[in-house]
Parts: sequence; structure tokens; C-alpha cells
Amino acid sequence: MEIQKIADGEYRFAELVWEREPINSTSLAKLAQERLGWKKATAYTVLRKLCEKGILRNESATVTALVKQEEVQRQESEALLKKSFGNSLLAFLAAFLKDRKLTEAEAEELKQMIEAAREKE
Repeated sequence: MEIQKIADGEYRFAELVWEREPINSTSLAKLAQERLGWKKATAYTVLRKLCEKGILRNESATVTALVKQEEVQRQESEALLKKSFGNSLLAFLAAFLKDRKLTEAEAEELKQMIEAAREKE
């Protein structure tokens, strides 16, 4: 399923829903004010936009997610890979890991992810 691209602010707002769903829309607007510094009108505008994009649903003042955070992250990651790295996972990993040191646990987890991906073939 193709998910409409969402802006950074929309993503941060959606995170509030993913963390606490189902959530009352009034409580969500208050949370957006506390965590994001947004006015009530801004919160409701972004909520409406995310509902129009099919990411969230606001039914009877109860907000839930129609799309999981992991789905949005996957699609955004694929777009970044295509745009910035010529769709090369190796180029992405080389750039990402260039100046980083992995812990043993991180290296082991990466190995497990690679093995799991190989088995999918």
C-alpha cells in the first residue's frame, strides 16, 4: 500500500498518536501543545490533514492510527535510499557507518538482520 508522504511536523504529531492510541482528540491537542508547543488550531489542522491522507482516523473524537509507524518508517527509508544512495543499501550503510563504532551487540544484531533478509530470498 502506498502511503502519502508526510511532513516532519505531521510525523511528530502522528508519533503522539502511535504512542497513546486510542486517544481523545482534545487530549491529543493538549499533548501537542505540551510536547510540540502547538496551538489547538494547529493540532486540529494537522489532525485533519493526516486523516485526509489516510494515516489517522478521528471518529467520535477518538483518534487512532490507520497506518502503523513501522510502515511509514519503511516507506520513508526506501525513499531516502532511492533519492540519496541510488537505491544501494551498501552505499547507505557505508555512508552511515563511516565514522561510527558499533558495539558488539549492535554488530551481532546487524548480522542477524542480514541472515534473516538472506533467508527471505
